[in-house]
Amino acid sequence: MSTLSIPQQHKTQTDFLPLEGTDYIEFYVGNAKQAAHYYQSAFGFQPLAYAGPETGIKDRASYAVRQNKLTLVFTTALRTGNAIADHVYLHGDGVKVICLRVADSVSAWEETTKRGAKNYLSPVKTKDEHGEIVLSGIHLYGETVHLFIERKNYSGVFMPGYKEWKTLYKPTSTGLLYVDHCVANVDWNQMDRWVNFYEHVMGFRNILSFDDKDISTEYSALMSKVMSNGNGYVKFPINEPADGKKKSQVEEYLDFYNGEGVQHIAMATNNIVETVTALQNNGVEFLKIPSSYYDDLLSRVGDIDEDLEPLKHLGILVDRDDEGYLLQIFTKPVEDKPTLFFEIIQRKGAKSFGKGNFKALFEAIEREQEARGNL
Repeated sequence: MSTLSIPQQHKTQTDFLPLEGTDYIEFYVGNAKQAAHYYQSAFGFQPLAYAGPETGIKDRASYAVRQNKLTLVFTTALRTGNAIADHVYLHGDGVKVICLRVADSVSAWEETTKRGAKNYLSPVKTKDEHGEIVLSGIHLYGETVHLFIERKNYSGVFMPGYKEWKTLYKPTSTGLLYVDHCVANVDWNQMDRWVNFYEHVMGFRNILSFDDKDISTEYSALMSKVMSNGNGYVKFPINEPADGKKKSQVEEYLDFYNGEGVQHIAMATNNIVETVTALQNNGVEFLKIPSSYYDDLLSRVGDIDEDLEPLKHLGILVDRDDEGYLLQIFTKPVEDKPTLFFEIIQRKGAKSFGKGNFKALFEAIEREQEARGNL
């Protein structure tokens, strides 16, 4: 591994941080082997690559799994007294890295750090017999980071330091395709700070905003703004608590995660009924929506292609915007702590995020909070 020299000037670009999409998401966890097995058996991911003592990595073990364009990495520390172990001790299992694919990792690092991003990883090049990758990174909210990965000169299974993870266990895919968006929970009065960060440091746009009147119930409220990069491939909604009668879901997350972090990852599918059916059959638990939600659904959202009964049976929500409609459903937290969860989403033209479902969704979350004694 060698540190790269940073050119003094790069050619000016209209989009100074062109992103090709989300390359992978890395979790720091207490037991990477077991976590990887869960995401295979429950979500239908396939074994991809492994790094650890057997590949020359002495301080940690990492397992990468993949389903279509979705790649997740689970990393655990092999000893105490290091950043990985400390992260798990403080937060429990959670997202550490949102890795974004770029054509030029050096340029991505230079453009963001000169605009005020705090350096996490100066550009480094790693090589093996399959070529080379270039990695760099910056700090985000809490202890979360963005890595920028340049892999155009690499043909290996994942990246140097990893070997192909060969196993007889290869579960059936559930139809998950790619990361649609990734949602952050930040502390009180911090949303505008991170909106400004994504605007000025990374060149994103604020494409949607929701205040406490849009996202509220009788008991709790939150505010949210959606940030998108230039080509729309990468979208990051940012949530902040708002005053309410009781504790909001964002406050509950911040309390149990001990800080800011990734609240949920939305994963796209082309057939949400088939995907959710498979996930439920694999043991994934979803929030329950009252059947009354569906009584006037078609009058609210108009005609849809899907039969209503399967949606009602599975608890899938529907919302429409000017571009079309979307179908979405949310898992319960996948940890014992009420922190990380997942969204399954199918877009039928819609570019929005289900504003019409907020009330039903957050009331469902509040029922779970109340059962935990945290509302």
